[in-house]
Amino acid sequence: LPPLQPLQLHTLQSWRYSTQGPWSYADSFQEQDVVEEFKWVRCSILFGAATSYVHLEKLCEGSCATVYKGISRINSQVVALKVIRLEAEEGVPFTAIREASLLKCLKHANIVLLHDIIQTRETLTFVFEYMHTDLAQYMGQHPGGLHWCNVMLFMFQLLRGLAYIHQQHILHRDLKPQNLLISCLGELKLADFGLARAQSIPRQTYSSEVVTLWYRPPDVLLGATAYSSDIDIWSAGCVFVEMIQGQPIFAATSGAHEQLEKIWEVLGVPTEDTWPGLSKLPNYNPAWCPFPTVCQSLNLTPGEWEGCRVPAAENLASRMLTAFPRGRISAQDALLHSFFSPLPPQLYQVPAGQSVLTVPGVGLQPEICDLFASYWKGHVSGRLSKFW
Repeated sequence: LPPLQPLQLHTLQSWRYSTQGPWSYADSFQEQDVVEEFKWVRCSILFGAATSYVHLEKLCEGSCATVYKGISRINSQVVALKVIRLEAEEGVPFTAIREASLLKCLKHANIVLLHDIIQTRETLTFVFEYMHTDLAQYMGQHPGGLHWCNVMLFMFQLLRGLAYIHQQHILHRDLKPQNLLISCLGELKLADFGLARAQSIPRQTYSSEVVTLWYRPPDVLLGATAYSSDIDIWSAGCVFVEMIQGQPIFAATSGAHEQLEKIWEVLGVPTEDTWPGLSKLPNYNPAWCPFPTVCQSLNLTPGEWEGCRVPAAENLASRMLTAFPRGRISAQDALLHSFFSPLPPQLYQVPAGQSVLTVPGVGLQPEICDLFASYWKGHVSGRLSKFW
């Protein structure tokens, strides 16, 4: 990390804008206006300096970090500034150290890019590439399930990023819609590697207190600590179904016990025959009823989907959401699933550092609610203009 420097961050109050409205393809805030207004002298501006970045707008705030939208004075690029507050007694959080060390080694089009790190006495700032929204916000603005083409596009990129980090022997361990960033063009990137871990050989045991509850696999809920890449596959499967149906598939409200019940209600209660070693897990309970002990098939209820796409989606979701960890499909094999057969075969030849959106014909499609909004706006505005 660079040496300690005084905190000298700027805020452009005159360019503040509201972030409360729904995200749209045309951002009302024009970063280019600021870029053109400020002609910075760049010869003395360096990476690792707090004065190299201008704060524009607070995007969100958590318990230990705040994310701002900003502009780099080095190259005039729009960036995201994740400012982590440091406690004098505790120093730099281990999650931040882990995230920085892993992201420095990960170079992939579907992994968020870490540009710079700034350390002061009070804060540690990560400078990331700027993305317009995340999957949670996108689904919130398009309720009822996404267009099947967009589900396919997002899921392909999610699995592509997962396959890459798993090949690098890295587990994300916190996949959820909030940690999947999306650009206005439909590019998806894995973010927030604070809970990620590099796997070692021989394999170590890990914490079971990982992954947000709704996306936590049953083996981890049962106290398993010897998990592998299958932990991320389960989470990705939950995200997959949520994109299709418009709501989380396993949404408990009271804790791990209820979360397990939600899973058993859909998949059935596993047994030693379907899950060897189940009874040896720390939180195993032999009195799981009234749920059936026979594994059930996963039935999806997509919104406006082509009927022929539903069976393939159900099959892929079922292979990802398998209670027995070793029975889950790998990210690399999932990319070859028939669900993705409508996509151009050239996608599989795209280099790791290149976006899949560079392939002709691949791009984000308008959601149903967007089409209705455009229709209504055109017809109503037309009537009003004639009326006035």
